[in-house]
Amino acid sequence: MAKKTSIKRIYMDHAAATPMDKRVKKAMMPFWVEDFGNPNALYKEGLVARQAIEQAREDAAKVLGARAKEIIFTNGGTESDNLAILGVAGNQCQGLALPLARRDLDIGTSRLHIITTKFEHHAVLNACKFLETQGFEVTYLDVGKDGVVNPDDVKKALKPETILVTIMYANNEIGTVQPIKEIAKVIRNFKKALPGQKPTKPFFHTDACQAPGYLDLNVERLGVDLLTLNGSKIYGPKGTGLLYVKDGVKLQPLLYGGEQERKLRPGTENVTGIVGLAEALKIADTEKEKEAKRLSTLRDYFTQRLTTEISKTVLNGHPSERLPNNVNVSILDVEGEAVILYLDEKGVACSTGSACTSESLEPSHVIMAIGRPHAYAHGAMRFSLGRSTTKKDIDYVMKVLPPIVEKLRSMSPTNIEVKS
Repeated sequence: MAKKTSIKRIYMDHAAATPMDKRVKKAMMPFWVEDFGNPNALYKEGLVARQAIEQAREDAAKVLGARAKEIIFTNGGTESDNLAILGVAGNQCQGLALPLARRDLDIGTSRLHIITTKFEHHAVLNACKFLETQGFEVTYLDVGKDGVVNPDDVKKALKPETILVTIMYANNEIGTVQPIKEIAKVIRNFKKALPGQKPTKPFFHTDACQAPGYLDLNVERLGVDLLTLNGSKIYGPKGTGLLYVKDGVKLQPLLYGGEQERKLRPGTENVTGIVGLAEALKIADTEKEKEAKRLSTLRDYFTQRLTTEISKTVLNGHPSERLPNNVNVSILDVEGEAVILYLDEKGVACSTGSACTSESLEPSHVIMAIGRPHAYAHGAMRFSLGRSTTKKDIDYVMKVLPPIVEKLRSMSPTNIEVKS
């Protein structure tokens, strides 16, 4: 009988999900079995759980440069995005519960207005599309071919009816980092020019799920009113997230029940998950500078090898204004899904884009948004590096990937010309 050989797995899809950090698991352990009390109870077990939640809230707030009361715990990035977008929209409609009545959306003869971009995560895009069915006007901004939003485009789109601007901090597919501080300044200047005393709208929300551990998360420096994070991207537990809500921003809840999380997220709190999320966020922030530098070096090394050793391979997004761990390329004349399957057989895990749309055969809306042809979208590959990634891992990928591409191209009827 032939001896079975196991292939070492090389995981390069950290933008989709990360393994849980052992330190995070250790922090969570007591709340699975020992400190199991309902945090809303008044006896000792409940008070222990409540104390853990409030300590986690303090810890998360410290990383964000916020106040503890401004942190709302959720079950992930999608819920946080929806609470931010639909919550602002609902509050601006006289506090009506969603779905909203179209007749309540008018300001004079104009409709309430939201600004976003064409390459947001679907948690944002689909929430905005839903609001369009309810009578809201939504502007979907173009992004440049480098995948970066122009603050001047935001400035041109703003109008008195605008209630919310929602633009992601770092793109989950191509990793480009947006000029959030500059956009926030544009919004502040716009509000200053509005008539009346200290107008609060439009509010500014950013989906920052990909940013922890790499980028500045201080909400005061960023100038945002709402910010989304989740645990699964930062070596924390899945099914956890938070929404920063600046003091004074009013939201309509999506769910109704008890009074947990400032009445915005009713239901018995996930104490274990909340503790893990806060611990993961602290670790990511503490190790940010060192890890970002290490991964930037690996990212650039990997990008250089991909684009020089595999013909007709182009980088998607800005070459430097991108996350330290993100390498997204289009390998022409092959299908990205086929490459993934072949790489998986060789022990390498990567993706064609967002894991949230992996079952869709549609070309990546992000690659299309930066002006790439359909063929570029179908050949797009996302390699997202992480704490376990080494130069040796990259060298192994570059050993097995070129033959895979050569094999697939030999079977492909296409011969696409590279466009700049």
